[in-house]
Amino acid sequence: MTRYIAFLRAINVGGHIVKMDELRGIFTGLGFSHAETFIASGNVIFESSAKDSKALEKKIAAQLYKSLGFEVATFIRTDSELTRIAAYQAFPQSQIDAAAAFNIAFLSNALDDSAQKKLMSLTTDIDSFATHEREVYWLCQKKQSESKFSNAVLEKTLGVQSTLRGINTIRKMAEKVK
Repeated sequence: MTRYIAFLRAINVGGHIVKMDELRGIFTGLGFSHAETFIASGNVIFESSAKDSKALEKKIAAQLYKSLGFEVATFIRTDSELTRIAAYQAFPQSQIDAAAAFNIAFLSNALDDSAQKKLMSLTTDIDSFATHEREVYWLCQKKQSESKFSNAVLEKTLGVQSTLRGINTIRKMAEKVK
């Protein structure tokens, strides 16, 4: 069995309210074991014998649509991937310490060179970006509300779906799945 973490977009935002016991039930109904949610923002830890994370993403997204009635983009990482993501040093520590917010966007695939250039064109005095594997690291020097960047801007600029999580959430989850 492999332990996976599903990062779900559009859960408990924009009027899409989902109770965590319902979300766990959907995952259990899919045959996954040890399903548990982590904070009420669409993070589900579960175990599965499946080895193909792309197939898992599609299976989960299809069932969520069927059960909830709206599209839920799904991004799967293994526990070891999550540990590496949480530990990745995307920016110098001094910049991280000075920033108001540090978020990670989960993508289905790594960005190609063209998409990376588009992403870097969004860099401002407030916003800095780095990429590593299938993640975009976003460092915001001021309050996020003062930035013009958002998940919607990221998706529109790159033409891909994504979901954002704060670094503190990622680190806490990585600690939990160690």
